[in-house]
Formats: sequence, C-alpha cells, structure tokens
Amino acid sequence: MKVIAIIPAGGKGLRAGNADKKGIATPKQYLRVNNKELIAYTLETFQKNKLINEIIIAAEPTYFDLLVKIINKYRFRKVKLIVEGGQTRQHSVYNALLSSDANENDLIVVHDAARVLLPDEVLSNAIKTAKEKGNALVCIKAKDTLIKATKYVEEYLNRDEVYYVQTPQIFKYKDLLKAMNKAFKENFIGTDESMLVQKIGKKINLVEGSVFNFKITTPEDIELFARLLTIQSN
Repeated sequence: MKVIAIIPAGGKGLRAGNADKKGIATPKQYLRVNNKELIAYTLETFQKNKLINEIIIAAEPTYFDLLVKIINKYRFRKVKLIVEGGQTRQHSVYNALLSSDANENDLIVVHDAARVLLPDEVLSNAIKTAKEKGNALVCIKAKDTLIKATKYVEEYLNRDEVYYVQTPQIFKYKDLLKAMNKAFKENFIGTDESMLVQKIGKKINLVEGSVFNFKITTPEDIELFARLLTIQSN
C-alpha cells in the first residue's frame, strides 16, 4: 500500500493582502516568511514523514518554474509530479488523482498548501488510522460558544457535537475517485473531500488535529505564523 500526498496549491490567496506594486497578487502559498516560501514549510513536513511515499502538487502553470526551484533547493525528493490545478480545489485534487499511478487501495492524503504547521504526529496518526479503518479526517473539537445567525442570533449550537475540519484528509484511491466522479456527474462542488466521500455512504473516521494546524488566509495569519517561527527558533 502506497501513501500518496496531494497538495492542492492552485488558490489565488487574495485575502492574504499580498499584492505587489502593480497590484498583482502573489498566491499566499508562495509568500516568503523567514526567506522561505510558505509551501516549502508544508512540503518539508511530508518529505520528512516516514509514512509518505510520494507527493503530487496541483498548481497554476505560471508557478511551475518556481515550484521546481523550491523542490530542488530543499531537496524534496518525494515530489513526483506537478500537475495543473483546476477551477476549484475539487478540480485540482481530481487532476492530481487522475495523474497518479495509485492502485485502488493506496491511500491518498490531501492537505492544504497553506496549513504550514502540521505536526508530524498528527499526520502519522491520521495515516495509521486510515490504514486501519479505510479513511481519516483530521479535525479539532470546538471550544467556543457557537451560534447560528444572520443579522441576529437564531440558535445556540451544542459545541460538544461540533468540530472544526482541518486537513489532511485521507481516503483510499478507489473511494475518493468514486466520490469525485459522482460529484462531477451531479454537478456538485464540495468544500472538502470528506463531504464528497460521505455522500457515497462511507463513514468518516475522526482524528484529533492541532490548533497549530491552522490555515493561513489573512495577513494576521501570516503574522501569527512568523511569530510562532520566532518562538520555535529561540
């Protein structure tokens, strides 16, 4: 059984507020913090993890050359393919999935390029769970009071039954491919892979995530990441 990581990195990342002098935004995954691209931090985690066999990156062709430079600079030898990303995250993952040489029972590990502080133990625990039970969804239990609202409070939710979904999300190749084929046939675009796999009747196994495994989306997230790096280096 191979374990293949797919890193969708085709997003624009506009909310990160990273436009240059000409007003052209650089996707957040290619921004540099401590002189290192954000995606390099993510790839480093997968390169070092002993359970990961291969890495496939889905990205905009404009950034293929930059990715090759990053891969060579940091010797990310597990990266086997860079494929063209699609219109949505779902399309990007699908392109990577079809480009892989995975067998039906190989595990596909999908992880956001912008989740740069994924702890190795979280990744390993998720892979071990998926090997044992067929899939794994990394998430963290809600701690705050949660409400459903538009302009005013409509309902208070039971936080004991609410989780924040993270990545990685891990599924057998055959299950993820079946789920994606069904979704595209029905013109359904999900927000993540677990939503698609759940729709083919699979029970999704939860694995404890980490507050450090946050997704960099805004300038404040980038500032937080930079501060955490400073703490780690001291």
